[in-house]
Amino acid sequence: MTPFPTFYDPNRIGTLFYPDMAHIAAAAEQAQLPPASADKEQVCLLIIDMQVDFCHPDGSLFVPGAVADIRRTIEFIYLHAARITQIACSLDSHLPHQIFAPAWWADAAGNHPQPFTLISAADVHAGRWRPLHEPEWSLYYVAQLEREAKKQLTIWPYHVLIGSTGHALDPELWCAVFWHALARRTQPLWLSKGSVSLTEHYSILQPEVPTPDQPDGETNQSFLDILAAADRVIIAGEAESHCVLETVEDLVEAFGDQPDQLAKVLFLRDCTSPVLHPQVDFHAIAQARFAHFAEQGVRFIDSTEPLPF
Repeated sequence: MTPFPTFYDPNRIGTLFYPDMAHIAAAAEQAQLPPASADKEQVCLLIIDMQVDFCHPDGSLFVPGAVADIRRTIEFIYLHAARITQIACSLDSHLPHQIFAPAWWADAAGNHPQPFTLISAADVHAGRWRPLHEPEWSLYYVAQLEREAKKQLTIWPYHVLIGSTGHALDPELWCAVFWHALARRTQPLWLSKGSVSLTEHYSILQPEVPTPDQPDGETNQSFLDILAAADRVIIAGEAESHCVLETVEDLVEAFGDQPDQLAKVLFLRDCTSPVLHPQVDFHAIAQARFAHFAEQGVRFIDSTEPLPF
């Protein structure tokens, strides 16, 4: 007897289709799971940016390995649905003109940078790349990234544009989130980030460089409070090297003086993959940081292992 609902089809992961909501709702009713309100331990599953553009082979910023990551994440949900109180999903949400987009920059001949171009403060000072928007801020921004030891500004392909197909959660994963919400009588939490044009916003919790005068330009304290109140926080998502890494980094920083808070964070290491870059080994960078987080108390397991709580 399969533990998975009858509508679940792993072969659809990484493809586009219309979910059969009536079938999903019926399967949720048949599961006869207890309501989340009865949970003695509040468990939040945080799914980071498992969107079409990142997770489908035809997506504009496909992360190799993401299809298998989604399958493991979905099956983790079905296997542990009775333990998961709430699922929170972040959605990277961009506009055409943002500081990391090709249209923001041009060289002396007016050519826009190619995706994966790295832009340094020295490049801007030398005129190799000039900002077409907000010139003073743009120079400050690339210099600030370097001062704060962040990654150099990376120009990305246009991706997860608000209103586009690529912005949506993978449909098969969406089915699992919808099923869980109905089966456990709990609302999923949707977190939009990344639409402030003046900054990158990898982490769910805060942008790379704060923009206090912009909505969503500073720390998302309300969501940080939700995570602080949970008894357990389980993390999966894409991409390991960017949005996932920066989110865990910010969590560790926020809870660094609270060992009990860090000990409740569980990372599903087989439910994430890195961006592949022609010049930068992002996976190695992420793994080095994860080893440091483990020393501070964050736990790393495979999704198929028994939960350690």
